[in-house]
This record gives sequence, C-alpha cells and structure tokens, in this order.
Amino acid sequence: MVWSYILDYENSKNPFRERREQIAKWQAYSEVDIEEDEETVKLAVLVSQHGIKKINSLHIACAIKAKAEYFLTTDDGVLKKATLIQA
Repeated sequence: MVWSYILDYENSKNPFRERREQIAKWQAYSEVDIEEDEETVKLAVLVSQHGIKKINSLHIACAIKAKAEYFLTTDDGVLKKATLIQA
C-alpha cells in the first residue's frame, strides 16, 4: 500500500474526528510514503491536462511515482477518464 502527503492533507480536512483517526492508522500499513517534490507536482500537472481535478491528479501522480500496481478509487470523475492516463 502507498501513502502520500496528499492523503494526509485530505484526511486533515475530514470533519469527523473518529474517521480522521482511523484513516490515519492506515499509514502504518503502507510500504511507501510519497512526499511532495517537483517530480510529483510535474506528474500531477500532466495528469490534470486530461481534465482530472487537482487533488485527484496529485493522488494519481503519487501512485505513478510509487510505481503502484493498482490505483483504487470510487471517484466517478477519475473512473471516467482512467483510460486516458498511461503511466
């Protein structure tokens, strides 16, 4: 499992304390923790050129950088454009 700085950011915005705390525990199961850097941001910009929102582009860029085998999402916007992204 991959964790990233964008997951930390998104989780910090969760208004439900118990959910925030439970989600934060998932980080312990990750094998990779991606931090923000120039390469990740550049990848996110490329991904966003396909019409994917900024936050989702950052999630995808982190997965690409981590060489993740799978990217799980329930976001309809990402799912509709998934075939446009070639890592």
